[in-house]
Amino acid sequence: MRSDKAKAGPERAPHRSLLKASGYTDWEISRPWIGVVNPYNAIIPGHVHLNRITEGVKSAVYAFGGLPLEFPVIGVCDGIAMNHEGMKFSLPSRELIMDSIEVMVRAHALDGLVLVTNCDKIIPGMAMAALSLNIPAVMISGGPMLAGTSGGRDVDLSNIFEAVGKRVAGLMTDDELRAIEDTTCPTCGSCAGMFTANTMNCMVEALGLALPGNGTIPAVYSARDRLAKEAGRHIMMLVEKNIRPRDILTEKAFKNAVAVDMALGGSTNTALHLPALAHSAGISLTLDHFEEASRKTPHICSMSPGGNHHIQDLFSAGGVQAVMARLLGGDLIDGSPLTVTGRTVEENLRGVRVLDDDVIRPLENPYHAQGGLAILKGNLAPEGSVVKQSAVDPSMLKHSGPARVFDSEEAASEAILAKKINHGDVVVIRYEGPKGGPGMREMLGPTSSLAGMGMDKTVALITDGRFSGASRGASIGHVSPEAAAGGNIALVQEGDTIEIDIPARSMHLAVSDEELGKRRATWKPAESVTDSLFLERYRSVVTSGSRGAVFG
Repeated sequence: MRSDKAKAGPERAPHRSLLKASGYTDWEISRPWIGVVNPYNAIIPGHVHLNRITEGVKSAVYAFGGLPLEFPVIGVCDGIAMNHEGMKFSLPSRELIMDSIEVMVRAHALDGLVLVTNCDKIIPGMAMAALSLNIPAVMISGGPMLAGTSGGRDVDLSNIFEAVGKRVAGLMTDDELRAIEDTTCPTCGSCAGMFTANTMNCMVEALGLALPGNGTIPAVYSARDRLAKEAGRHIMMLVEKNIRPRDILTEKAFKNAVAVDMALGGSTNTALHLPALAHSAGISLTLDHFEEASRKTPHICSMSPGGNHHIQDLFSAGGVQAVMARLLGGDLIDGSPLTVTGRTVEENLRGVRVLDDDVIRPLENPYHAQGGLAILKGNLAPEGSVVKQSAVDPSMLKHSGPARVFDSEEAASEAILAKKINHGDVVVIRYEGPKGGPGMREMLGPTSSLAGMGMDKTVALITDGRFSGASRGASIGHVSPEAAAGGNIALVQEGDTIEIDIPARSMHLAVSDEELGKRRATWKPAESVTDSLFLERYRSVVTSGSRGAVFG
């Protein structure tokens, strides 16, 4: 065992003495040491119940012969951090989580890991740690929140953000706003739509790093507690058989996950996180892989924010496994990759069937013929940009309009809420990329305000930052190279015409190369001041959004 380095032989008597000070017996110390990573905190609604999930994991690890050793990591609630300085810390927390887990595992010679998770950057941070360390590991999420009910309809976090725009536009009263505020998030769990957290929990299931059911069993269901115990049981099997994350997350597994992402219509943030995971596994996963999958994989699940269904509906329809079974039947995923069950994808899917053909449509009757994401390129984004095309109104799939240029999210939000944006405009928010922000903030505030004001069908938004999974409309993010790196988005001027053609995968700034050259000759980057040493360190090493915003 790896843990023998810290516990075996007479020379490790001091080490055993310290463990005994923690209450462990000789026969417990001799067991495999299983790190159980618990990101519980009292802030994130997706994490407030994770002590319960962690206890389930630990009980099973103990029952099946392991010694569960719990330790914590931090977590950021993207919703609470949204639309202010706090969002600059969200994406950087991913690498901090990965690094802190590595420190604990390597310092204490752990034999295996169960990674309890649930929300946006905690999920990929933990998965990246598992791949980097490459010791037996299994992930278990805390599960999705149930949708709320307001005015006789299901609501989720996207509705309350959009309600702010409606209130500003005079389309909603304070009492109506409060009614949605009080009902939008009715339970613990990751927010109820196919936003980033739920998308990534579905992705780790599709990748095989989590057990079937991980992505969709609601947080408040007893089945979630049972799944936690199964995760504890399975880690002991993985340790015994020495099955490691890189045995599971192969190139074929990543391609499977991207296909499932396209079928689900997942968050644009997968175009950051899946390449980052692949990087940790020593595999190249580029935006071109997403584009290839989008072209051939139909969008068969339409969930909030682009559709009316929520994660609980996907669970009732058969969950991620049912989606994968449908894709396997159409030869759109590979059944050969290994999973944490000890079986292959194809073996896991035997007997799985779709229980609701409206929530998970047949391949021949999809919501959209192509996948949920599209990769746009052109002189405004030579390395690529990402849009959730399944959440774009058909009238905005092609759009041309004057640029309204802002050098920060705050400036854009102020203009939107002051009603200074006109129908037909293309809002450009720059210097919000990984280096420029720093931190590549999500723009749920501006997109939701526009949607609430009824302008999501007439106004496009382009940024070198990114979007929440709850964003909808012609919201094009991850523009690369970013403004701070001298990308052409830095050269856009107020009133320039920007041409967007999502079906053609094109985004073009209608300015001649000669004129762009003149602008570049006099360009100076906007000053981005931060008093955070952490963010300055992040800025100095982070790569482009098109490369997953990993450390280079």
